Amino acid sequence: MRSVITPGLAACALSAVAFSFVYADEPIVVSSKIDTEGSVLGELIIQILERNDIPTEDRLQLGGTSVVRSALQAGEIDLYPEYTGNGAFFFDMADSPVWNDPDDAYQTVKERDAEQGLVWLQPASANNTWAMSVREDVAAEHGLQTLDDLAAYLADGGVFKFAASAEFVESAQALPAFQEAYGFELSDDQLLVLSGGNTAATMRAAAQQTSGVNAAMTYGTDGGLSALGLVVLEDSQGVQPVYQPAPVVRASVLEAYPQLETLLSDVFATLDLITLQTLNADVAVNGLSPDQVARDYLDTLDD
Repeated sequence: MRSVITPGLAACALSAVAFSFVYADEPIVVSSKIDTEGSVLGELIIQILERNDIPTEDRLQLGGTSVVRSALQAGEIDLYPEYTGNGAFFFDMADSPVWNDPDDAYQTVKERDAEQGLVWLQPASANNTWAMSVREDVAAEHGLQTLDDLAAYLADGGVFKFAASAEFVESAQALPAFQEAYGFELSDDQLLVLSGGNTAATMRAAAQQTSGVNAAMTYGTDGGLSALGLVVLEDSQGVQPVYQPAPVVRASVLEAYPQLETLLSDVFATLDLITLQTLNADVAVNGLSPDQVARDYLDTLDD
């Protein structure tokens, strides 16, 4: 809720401005989640700032979503990459349709977090949401690009076996939602249910054709997709929530370093699906360090 500004609040506002002025002499504490993509995005943020003479403190791979989010709210860190769709859980809005549209999701989480003094900068266009992916050879042979194509292929009796976690198969927001929206239904014989939710296992099953598997549960920006010869089928009906990564920064820090917005937005605007898949693959598959991957990518943008 917004409040009327009283003299006491005005004094607090002046203190915040003074704090921001002092803060400009201090490093920005940059953090990330513990996964591969978090480390790549965190390194990009750190190196963008350092290349523009903004001091940073590295707190990358701090922990899971709740850990990093709490640290930002508490002022223990200043900036980290988060996903727009997680606003559904931050604000107890999981049933809202806003999360299925990229613009609505971004505007909603941006407006809600502004009330807490947190600013969402421009998100990448890449969408790291749950996806159904197929082997490249199957996609090429049968012209499979979207989940509508998959539904038509299945209706014609196409050979299909899908590796997924129990959560993906059973969660109303995952496979059942896809099936309802696109009008197909996988039988037990068309499923290989693996314990845990690790997409590395499901992708490997498809790549190795384990038990006849030729498709897998993945995330949209999984680094192993291209290396293992898998392609994401487009969710043309927007069944899944949108998870676009964006830098989130404390408002007082942005006031002290207003150039942050342009610097970070210019780079995040270049991170489309294929680009982010490739950067993740360089770490997860090719064994490069996140700092090297970020450095090489920023060098290409500077050329």
